[in-house]
Amino acid sequence: MTNTTDTVVVSGGFDDIRPRYVRFLQEASRFGSLHILLWNDAFLRSVTAKEPKFPEQERLYYLQAIRFVHQVHLVCGLSDADMLPSVADVRPTMWVVHESEHTPKKQVYCKAHDLDYKVLTQQNLQGFPNYGSGESTAAGSRKKVLVTGCFDWFHSGHVRFFEEVSRLGELYVIVGHDANIRALKGPGRPMFSEQERMYMVQSIRYVKQAIISTGNGWLDAEPEIERIKPDMYVVNEDGDKRIKKQYCQQHGIEYVVLKRLPKPGLCRRTSTILRGF
Repeated sequence: MTNTTDTVVVSGGFDDIRPRYVRFLQEASRFGSLHILLWNDAFLRSVTAKEPKFPEQERLYYLQAIRFVHQVHLVCGLSDADMLPSVADVRPTMWVVHESEHTPKKQVYCKAHDLDYKVLTQQNLQGFPNYGSGESTAAGSRKKVLVTGCFDWFHSGHVRFFEEVSRLGELYVIVGHDANIRALKGPGRPMFSEQERMYMVQSIRYVKQAIISTGNGWLDAEPEIERIKPDMYVVNEDGDKRIKKQYCQQHGIEYVVLKRLPKPGLCRRTSTILRGF
């Protein structure tokens, strides 16, 4: 159970966020209110000796959308990654690290600064649990809004899409099952399993619930649509299909197509370009 009196910090670059990173954040958040001390581009560059794949503002935006995270602080860091950068108004009581990033110097630093030091092992991070629905509004007070997709290489464009759609009502996301993604998109897809993809989707605070589809074809979410009974089905321009529009017309569901626009100031992202195929 989370101890809300503890201020837990993790520190790092969080470049190219994958399921294992989010799983780490979930476990770290169990110890208290989770603050991320996010390295800016210059500090990340100095530690890794290479250019960040995603710029600091994009990494910041993505991390702020993860439901396990209380606050993200963009920091310049220090010359030594085994120390914590000082952040105004953040008084940590615990530093959590992954076992791959544990060093004796970090342990010594925590002892010298009266901080608890917690190392999470791979055993602590096994599996991708379904952690239930997001926060709900009063019953019947908001429309049920549904989106569907593969969400294979999850990126800031997906976060932005969920953010926009969640303004229309409580957001339900149907994630395509592995066999159907292969049938629609060919060999090599998806890169991540359906459980990992559902986990990533549901980690975003704008999502009420994520579910894996059980049907096939472009309407693989039909069984879930029948169960959820959404008021609205929202797609972006890439996901706009005549069969989806016709289905909604036949079943009295409002069909909405949004333009695929990034968060202002961020790059436009597509999974196809990020994958390279």
